[in-house]
Amino acid sequence: MKKIILLFPVCIAILTSCPKPESDETPLMARDTLYKIMNQWYYWYDKMPSVDKEDYSDPYELLEALRYKELDSQTSYVIDYDTYMAQMQGSSVSHGIRLGLDEAKNARIAFIYRNSPLYVNGVRRGWIVKKINGYDIADILIRNDSKKLAEVLGAQETGVTNTFLFSPPGQADITISSTKSPFVVNTVLLFDTLHLLNGSVAGHLVLSYFGGSTSNELKTAFAFFKANNVTDFILDLRYCTGGLVSVGQELASFIAGSSLTGSVYTKLLYNDKNQNSNKTLPFVATDYPLAVSKLVVITTRSTSGTSEAVINGLSPNINVVSVGDTTQGVPEIMKVWPCLKKYCFCLVTAKTVNSLDQDFYDGFAPDKREIDDITREFDNRQEKCLKEAIQYLETGSFSGKSENTFYRSIQSTENPYMISYAFSLK
Repeated sequence: MKKIILLFPVCIAILTSCPKPESDETPLMARDTLYKIMNQWYYWYDKMPSVDKEDYSDPYELLEALRYKELDSQTSYVIDYDTYMAQMQGSSVSHGIRLGLDEAKNARIAFIYRNSPLYVNGVRRGWIVKKINGYDIADILIRNDSKKLAEVLGAQETGVTNTFLFSPPGQADITISSTKSPFVVNTVLLFDTLHLLNGSVAGHLVLSYFGGSTSNELKTAFAFFKANNVTDFILDLRYCTGGLVSVGQELASFIAGSSLTGSVYTKLLYNDKNQNSNKTLPFVATDYPLAVSKLVVITTRSTSGTSEAVINGLSPNINVVSVGDTTQGVPEIMKVWPCLKKYCFCLVTAKTVNSLDQDFYDGFAPDKREIDDITREFDNRQEKCLKEAIQYLETGSFSGKSENTFYRSIQSTENPYMISYAFSLK
C-alpha cells in the first residue's frame, strides 16, 4: 500500500492496486464502493442525506446525492483515474495558461507554465487575449460562461489546435496557432531575490500548486535563497489551490528554519469513527533552512487548502502578514481512493488545525487588500501586490491606499488543476 498526502484543498490519498474490469457493471461496482467508503470515512457521515444507492447509476451521481452541501459544496469529487494520475505526476495536455480580466476588463494571461506550447511561442503573463478561434474572450469571461470557454478551447487532448489573437504589451497584435500537447508542469512559477532599501535580501517565490514535482523545485529555489543570504520572504500563493500536504510541510519548514524542527506544524483530525488516524505533522529538517524574520504572503480567493495550511501552520511561530484578497477557507483533509483503475474518489475525511488548534473556515483576510495586477509580470516591482509586499518589508507598513476588489474564479472542464480561469474585478 502506498500513501500520498494531499490538500486539494487538503487530501490524503491511499493508492491500492485493483484490476480494471471491462464490464457494464463497473459504474455500479464503483457506486457501491463509494457508498461504503462514505459511510466510514466521510467527515460528515452523520449529516449525509438518507438515500437508496440503487437509485443512482454511477459514483458521480451518488456523491452529489450524499455530500453535506453546507460545508462541502464542491470539495469532494470523483475524477477519472488516468486524469488524476497524470495530475499527480505533474503532466498536462493543454495550452498551459490561466486567463483573467484586468481592471479595464481586458482578458489577459494571468500565468503560463514554462514548458507549455504557448510559452514556447513567447506568450507571457500580462498579454491581452483578444480572441480565441474568433470568439471575444473578454466577453466570455465577463459573462462568467465557463461552459462556453471550455467549448471554445476544445477537449484536453493532444492535437487540439486553437488560434489566439494576442496583444502583447507595447507591441502589435499577433496571431498564434497553438496545438495542445503533453508537457511537465513547473509548479514553481518564479523564484528570485529582491535587494531592499534597508539592505536586506528578500526571497520571492511564486507557487501554483503543491504537486509531485514541487519538492525538487523547492529544493532548487531554497538552495538559491540560502546561497544569497535571504532573511525576509515574499510567498506568492495567489493562484495556489492546494496539493500535497507533505510538500506544504516542506515549504513551511524551509521558511521557518531549523529552530522549529520537531515542533507542531499541523494536526490532521478525523471523524469519530477514525480517531486512531489522527496525527500530528511536525516541522522537518531541510537542507536549506532560512529562518526568515519577516514573511509577506500574497493571496486571492483562489488561495486554498495546502496554501492556507502553510499560513496557518507558520502563524503561531512567525509574524505572517498578507496582501491581496481573502483566501477560500478550506481546512478539509481528503482521502483519495483509486477504484477499479477507472475512478478516483477524493473525499473530505478530516480537517487540519495548527499548534493552537485553530482552523480557517473563514479564510485569511489580507492585512492589505489589493487587486491581482495581471497587467505585469510576477517580478515587476510595480505589480501592485508585489509593490505592497516590498513596501512592507522596507518600511514595516503598507501604503494607505486600499482597493475595493471582487475576485471570482471558474474552473475549465479541460482540467481543474492545470487550466483554470480567474476573474479579477473591481
